[in-house]
Amino acid sequence: MNGMYLIPANSKKSMLIFGLFQKIDLIILGVGLAVSLILLLIVPLENIWAAVVAILPGLTAGFLVFPVPNYHNMRTIITSAYKFYTSNQHYIWKGWCFNNGEDEERNK
Repeated sequence: MNGMYLIPANSKKSMLIFGLFQKIDLIILGVGLAVSLILLLIVPLENIWAAVVAILPGLTAGFLVFPVPNYHNMRTIITSAYKFYTSNQHYIWKGWCFNNGEDEERNK
């Protein structure tokens, strides 16, 4: 192929556990499911709200590690959005309609 290399699109999946998870993802999922299991054993499930509260940690952990196209999972989307909205956004315009003060300096 004339010195050109073809890299498969899923080459980074081999660095993930089961092709989907990082270590931190499995830790989050395991802790959430363990807390839900403990709550299911401890909390009397006589009404629906007690059951919802008991399974909420597992559902939240599952939501965070759920794979999403174009991102790794929901945790990375939330992290990216948080960093975008909390960091100082300063974009320098360099376009055809902006002279960036260069014409004024040349005319002096």
